[in-house]
Amino acid sequence: MARDEDQNETRTARLDRLDLAILGHLQSDARITNTELARRVDLSPPGLQKRLSKLREAGVIRGEVALIDREQLGLDLLCFVQVTLSHHQPRTVQGFREAIREMPEVLECHLATGEFDYLLKVVATNHRTLEHFLVERLTPTVGVDKIRTTIVLNEIKHTTQLPLPEAE
Repeated sequence: MARDEDQNETRTARLDRLDLAILGHLQSDARITNTELARRVDLSPPGLQKRLSKLREAGVIRGEVALIDREQLGLDLLCFVQVTLSHHQPRTVQGFREAIREMPEVLECHLATGEFDYLLKVVATNHRTLEHFLVERLTPTVGVDKIRTTIVLNEIKHTTQLPLPEAE
């Protein structure tokens, strides 16, 4: 664990106040022009472009995407699904993971500690499509033993913005 913490400190230490300011602005609005972003962080456009290239090459910036309102697309149900596998043999675990990656309803899948093995974030249009997903797609997946589903009644906070560390 200490090794991971050391790696995180090293990774974060590479980012100075300008990098953090750039990331902060991009998290708020990835459509900002390079000219405007350079002005906001007090850099020349070529200097900004150089920093952006380094941040991309280092994997700090993984990409830019459009954030789409799921409800505008009719995906009214947001659920968290806890999955417990029947056993943890490598082929079973790998088969489960591969199957999950092919399910577009699954927005996120996390290996977890505690009472269940995986936590899935799932969207569905309604109760019928959720039932179909759970019964016809997830339950027959290799290694699935138990499923517990929680339907979100009200999404209190949703953000993609990470809390950025303070610059030293």
